[in-house]
Parts: sequence; C-alpha cells; structure tokens
Amino acid sequence: MKSIDLKKEALEMHEKNKGKLEVSSKVKIESSHDLTLAYTPGVAEVCKEIASDKRNVYRYTMKANSVAVVSDGSAVLGLGNIGPEAALPVMEGKAILFKEFADIDAFPLCLATQDAEEIVRIVKNIAPVFGGINLEDIAAPRCFLIEEQLQGIGIPVFHDDQHGTAIVVLAALINAAKVAGKQLEDLRVVISGAGAAGTATTRLLLCLGIDRNICTSVREIIECDSKGIIYQGRPDLNKYKEETARFTNREQRKGTLADALQGADAVIGVSRANVLSREMVATMNDKAIVLAMANPVPEIMPDDALAAGAYIVGTGRSDYPNQINNVLAFPGVFRGALDARAVRISSEMKLAAAYALANCVNSPSKEHIIPNALDKAVVKSVSEAVRKAAIETGVTRN
Repeated sequence: MKSIDLKKEALEMHEKNKGKLEVSSKVKIESSHDLTLAYTPGVAEVCKEIASDKRNVYRYTMKANSVAVVSDGSAVLGLGNIGPEAALPVMEGKAILFKEFADIDAFPLCLATQDAEEIVRIVKNIAPVFGGINLEDIAAPRCFLIEEQLQGIGIPVFHDDQHGTAIVVLAALINAAKVAGKQLEDLRVVISGAGAAGTATTRLLLCLGIDRNICTSVREIIECDSKGIIYQGRPDLNKYKEETARFTNREQRKGTLADALQGADAVIGVSRANVLSREMVATMNDKAIVLAMANPVPEIMPDDALAAGAYIVGTGRSDYPNQINNVLAFPGVFRGALDARAVRISSEMKLAAAYALANCVNSPSKEHIIPNALDKAVVKSVSEAVRKAAIETGVTRN
C-alpha cells in the first residue's frame, strides 16, 4: 500500500470513529431494581466490603482485569517527543491490543508532564483503580528512574519499550541460534541502541538479576550508542550506560558500530534507520543473525542484509518475515501477572515469557523464528508460563 493511501485511510478511520475506544457497561440498567443494585443504595454494601478489607477490590470491581497505559509522549516510536495529545492514538492502539489479544481492559493515560517525580506521584495515586501499569513511550533515561521507583506499589509495573522488546528479542534469538546451528551461550551479540530497549535487552540476554541455574546467557554483548561502542571509562556515559559497561564488552573494544560488528554472530538494532550497511554486515561471522527493528525504516533493509551474507533477518515490520513485535509479549505477560495476582513482574517471569514464546514455534526456520504477530494462541502459552513463574518466585498477593 502506498504511503499516501495509508495516510488517507488511517485518518479517515480515526475521524469516523473518533478514536478507537469506548466505555461499555457489563450490566444492564433497565429497571429501578437494576439501578438499585448497580448504584444507590446497593453499591454501598459493596463499598463497605472493600473498606473492611481492601483485597475485596479485586473481587467486586474492575481492578482485577484492568491496566493503565501511561505515557508522557516523549519517545513515541518513529516520531519522538510529540507530547501527550499526539501520543493518545498510539496509547488507544495499545489498549485495543490488550483487549483483542488478552481480554484485558486497558485505559490510555497521556500525562501533560515529563517530570519523572511527578509521573511517579501520579501513577502511585491512580494505582488503586488498576491491576497493572504499562509504561509506554517514555524517553530514556527517565523511563528507568520511573519504573524503578514504582516497583513497590503493590501491582505490576512494566515498561513495554524495555521488557516487551527484550522478551521478543530473546525468543527470536533462541530460535535463530537453533536454525543457524549455534549455541546461545556461544553468541557474540552487538546491540545498536542504548536506550530503553537496548538496555533491557542487554540485561535479559546476560541474565542479569536472574538465577544462572535457570538461565542461559549469551557469551558476550557489545552495546553501541550514537557515539560508538560503550566501554568502561568512556567519559560521557550516564549512570545507566556506566552500569551496562560493567557487564559488557569484556575486551574493552573502542570505536564505531562498524568496529563492534567485526566477528559478531548477531546484531540487534533498536536505534534508527540505515545505520547498518552491507559492508558492516559482511564483516560478521558465518550464518550471521540480523534483527533490525527500527520503525518504519529498519537499520538495514532485509534484502540488503541478506545480500551481504546475513543468514537470518528479522525486522519490526509486518511486510517481511520474522516480525519482532511486542504484541507477542505484553498481552500474555500482563494476562499471566493479573491471573497470578502478582505484585510485580520479576526477571524470572520475563524469562519464562521469552522461552514460552520461542516454544510456540514448533519447527523454526530461516523465515520463521518467531510466531506471527496475529497468532492469538501465543497469549495462552505466554500467560501460563508467566503465571507459574510468578507463583514460583513468590511475587503473588496473599
């Protein structure tokens, strides 16, 4: 479809429907008795039950199956810092994916502030209504601070740009390694992009914060930002990149993304369009894996990567094989967390989601390392794995 046709059709659809969401009632109000039960005076009895034991809010209200999709509009995929009003269509879209794939009632909340402390206060104050919080499109490094400070509020808080991406990437890499005849623990991986997605992917691939008895980490990661390879002692690193440097690039390589790619088994692109060239991919190891996920234009187009010698290629796009799409992760992760009544989403839950997702592909191949983004059976597998991991790691509500 030509871009001009897509623009016209998308604008018409949104204008006709005035967005993508509406509120619908689960109960009918057709008689005075209906009104008595749903509102006054009957609702007072429900309120008293909850006031006597706050845990009853999960029994009698929407909280048990609701998620807030919270954004400040500062890092909307492919668009950047466009603000809360312009971010609303994306958050509406996220909400309908929650409903469509996991039957979770999600509500977009776009905040007119980009102050981390204020966002933390707002989320804490709205938490009584929701069973979980999905942070979305908040720029790094602010997103790290916000998520960290919200981990103790008693409900799962999950920054999808970080962990949703990391889960799907790990699943894709597990199957890609199988197809390429390589072991996950032998892979040398380069990550192009050191923002939210790059940092979380690095941590998950290295099993940081996870029991090594249940986790297989890759051999080595070199992470690159817009200025080149991240290494210990580089003077311009923020505290999050400094932490990354402690666990990556053991050989202390310096230089550019091109320098990092020499001899690499895989490259994961979570940065921007066209930063990878054919010449750079050609310096990678045999049967190289290229996951180029910048949207709408990837770090390198699949045809170019394959022509340069890549063995397996994935992108964030639906018009090429191996679409690395977060919709394969976040609905199942939240479904499992809500079903387990989890108070947070542990690293073990993320790991369980990644392996369950990888196992959804019965016979991986070069053009099928990850399930189709529209495969609704994925949610059942991922959610059950997440639910079990939540129980096993003791992060469920009594």
